[in-house]
Amino acid sequence: MFKSFFPNPKWFFISVVIWAIVSSFIWYSFNTDIGNFFGLDLNEPEPTIGLGHFVTDSFLLFYGYYLVSIGIFAAFWFKTSPHQWQIWSILGSALILFSTYFSVQVSVAINNWRRPFFDSVQNALSEDSDVTAGQLYELIFIFAEIAFLAIFVFVATRFLVSHFIFRWRTAMNDYYTEQWKNVRHVEGASQRVQEDTMRFATIMENLGVALIDAVMTLFAFLPVLWSLSQYVSELPIVGAIPYPLFTAAIVWSIFGTGVLAIVGIKLPGLEFKNQRVEAAYRKELVYGEDDTERAQPITLKELFANVRKNYFKLYFHYMYFNIARMLYIQADNIFVYIILVPTIAVGAITFGILQQILTAFSQVSNSFQYLVNSWTTIVELLSVYKRLASFESAIRHEPLPEIDQDFVTS
Repeated sequence: MFKSFFPNPKWFFISVVIWAIVSSFIWYSFNTDIGNFFGLDLNEPEPTIGLGHFVTDSFLLFYGYYLVSIGIFAAFWFKTSPHQWQIWSILGSALILFSTYFSVQVSVAINNWRRPFFDSVQNALSEDSDVTAGQLYELIFIFAEIAFLAIFVFVATRFLVSHFIFRWRTAMNDYYTEQWKNVRHVEGASQRVQEDTMRFATIMENLGVALIDAVMTLFAFLPVLWSLSQYVSELPIVGAIPYPLFTAAIVWSIFGTGVLAIVGIKLPGLEFKNQRVEAAYRKELVYGEDDTERAQPITLKELFANVRKNYFKLYFHYMYFNIARMLYIQADNIFVYIILVPTIAVGAITFGILQQILTAFSQVSNSFQYLVNSWTTIVELLSVYKRLASFESAIRHEPLPEIDQDFVTS
């Protein structure tokens, strides 16, 4: 799955993590010094509202730093471990990361816009307002500019990701077909090459982008939530704590993720077993197309009974998982309002700041809840991964996973 597309996957992904940590450390520790060296001013007293947010000195320096960092990393792997798909797997991944980060920064720009707009609305509704219609229209026009940029970046990113994922599927397809003599004996081999590689690519397209977006959102909005915590003096029940919004978002999100992971722990195995019993039933039907002795009613009834049994078990486990999931999601809708009640009651924040807090908290909370929101898809990906892992075992001439051994055909 990975060897076909990435150079030396184990060490490649380890190097990705190490290089990301090193690059991030250098950036956050020395970005001001680097900026001063190039004559750039990275200290902005107030956020820039509108498209100017993306061309501040801080952003211009980051663009250059990211380009240099990726260039060094790519040059190292191009030199030490050349690979047929290195342009797409290394540079393509880097471009997707940057595009996703830029999309998140669009959300930050919109969040910066919320304070002046909603504060203007609040002032306009007061009796002694000096806010004009022209000022409100101007702010709406600024929003439209950011929104059009968001649309362009979203469409471009999805287009790029679609091509990236199909190249990955092509690499897997070529790799497995070259090894066909080693994998043809695995149950449902043709389906695994055609359908499972397609499903793997499709799921990775949606799940991978969502994961990258969640991580980038955390990097972008955690500092925002940290700074907005200054407007909230205390939380219900626990009282005054350092950086209350930041702390509450992390604790609440980790709690939800942990609960859902425990509740849904049985689902991956059941999904994989579901693929197995479906494949056995389908395979007997295929044999029956050419052999009148196969696919007899008694055999088909027994095989379909296995399908039915596994589906009913899956439905049961999804039932209590969905109960827990929906309870958490509904509670999440009002959680931020609950913790803001003391602050709102004393009028400590304006309407614009409230909107910023709600948006930033929602972004951070949703990012931490990646597992909660994507659990069903993750389960499906794990089941596909287990099926393709059998191919990896066959190619390496290793015993098939125990769950697959009963379905090996001669």
